[in-house]
Amino acid sequence: MKILFAGLVLTATVFAIPVWLPVGSATAAQTWSYTALGDSHAFGALALPFHGYTFQYRTALQNDTGNTVLLYNLGVPGWTSSDLLRGLRSSFVIRPAVRFSQILTLNVGGNDLNPARSKYKARTCGGSDNQDCLRSAVLQFELNWDGILGELRQLRNLGHTIVRTMDIYNPYVTEDQASNTWIDPSPDPNDFQVMKFHLEQVNAYIAQTAAAEGILCAPVYATFNGPNGDEDPKTKGYIAFDNFHPSDFGHTVIEGLLRNLGYSPLL
Repeated sequence: MKILFAGLVLTATVFAIPVWLPVGSATAAQTWSYTALGDSHAFGALALPFHGYTFQYRTALQNDTGNTVLLYNLGVPGWTSSDLLRGLRSSFVIRPAVRFSQILTLNVGGNDLNPARSKYKARTCGGSDNQDCLRSAVLQFELNWDGILGELRQLRNLGHTIVRTMDIYNPYVTEDQASNTWIDPSPDPNDFQVMKFHLEQVNAYIAQTAAAEGILCAPVYATFNGPNGDEDPKTKGYIAFDNFHPSDFGHTVIEGLLRNLGYSPLL
């Protein structure tokens, strides 16, 4: 169904009408509510029906715990961290879903960096090194991410909630290794090296701030791109035909990383 709020259109996938449970009651509950927040990855774009990582994770939760798990997939294709923060602050759909869910997952950030990457490659990013827009994108993401975590804190007791996030993978490794937009001949990094620097800033910030809140972070970047960040996930079969979104197999890998984090603090 599509729900219009605050000028935005939200597409929600609902498994069932949930029985909302009060904060702190999850340990004795036989029915848990799971809200998935994020962009097209959470939504499951290009995946077969019910093959996105949120759907697979819901099944794993149910199988592993023996509880009924009701999924509210509130991922919205194209959303940036600014969109997610705005939704957490004002959406009459997102706010109650978060407040009454025992499980939360969130992914966001790829759509923050992609426009800046395009500007860099078009040499319209700004600054003497053509990277001002990349730095601005990283800074804006960090500010939004702080706000997102703050809203989650206000809406839900995170000490009584399974909250999981993930970092961001790079789908452009081979393409950017073969491209050099650098405007100064010395030094002369290729586009992959430039983007890797900014992407790893974002990923480090996600991991550090999430850990400070007791939120576990699935290591998607290291899994998709390898320990040095230079492996192309396309060669592993993790990326769909659009060369950006996860494939069905990629979604299964993400679900496995989430599952490996366990189900504390509820179990």
